[in-house]
Amino acid sequence: MNTATLEISENTEKRVRRGRHRSLEAESAILKATLSLLEQQPLRKVTADAIARRARVSKATIYKWWANKSLVALDAYLAGMTEQVPLPDTGSAERDFTEQLNAVMTFFTSPVGRLFCQFLAEGQSDPRFLELFRQRFLYARRDTARIMWRRGVDRGDIREELDSDMVLDLIYGPMIWRLLAGHGTVGEQDSAAVVAAIFQGIGKSNCPQSTG
Repeated sequence: MNTATLEISENTEKRVRRGRHRSLEAESAILKATLSLLEQQPLRKVTADAIARRARVSKATIYKWWANKSLVALDAYLAGMTEQVPLPDTGSAERDFTEQLNAVMTFFTSPVGRLFCQFLAEGQSDPRFLELFRQRFLYARRDTARIMWRRGVDRGDIREELDSDMVLDLIYGPMIWRLLAGHGTVGEQDSAAVVAAIFQGIGKSNCPQSTG
């Protein structure tokens, strides 16, 4: 989806920062402008002035709602991913994670999605930014994945005694590693194979039988 058509997510629309309600029209324009600029140049070269010009708002408007440009970039990226990566509910936890993982990798390999690598690179020299990345993006996406996890446990698709954080890392980790290292493909068949392999171990039907 082109960033010009990006709509801000419901969570972003409802968010209030620094005690002031936002103009949703202005916020949407700022997030779209930020993504558009980030498609053209690295995060370090994108300035608040450039975002303000592209969004046709004042720089003061940006700083009224965000402390710095990095926070704008993270919110814009999260809004883009939320829009383009839906939360499936197919009736099967394995199918849900397969569809969602494929959508995640399709997003990460898109022009906007490739900013993921930039964010990680930025965090290597800026620990504060890395923590912001975790807080504003990573944890939000993991909370979304846990909805599928909980549905799977409730339906009996997933063994409830397993640690959800560990299993989410097992599901998403291999494909993210391929994305970063470039040593393997990240297509739809790869997503399905990863999830199928993981569910061989976490599915309730694979729970060890008692011999007592």
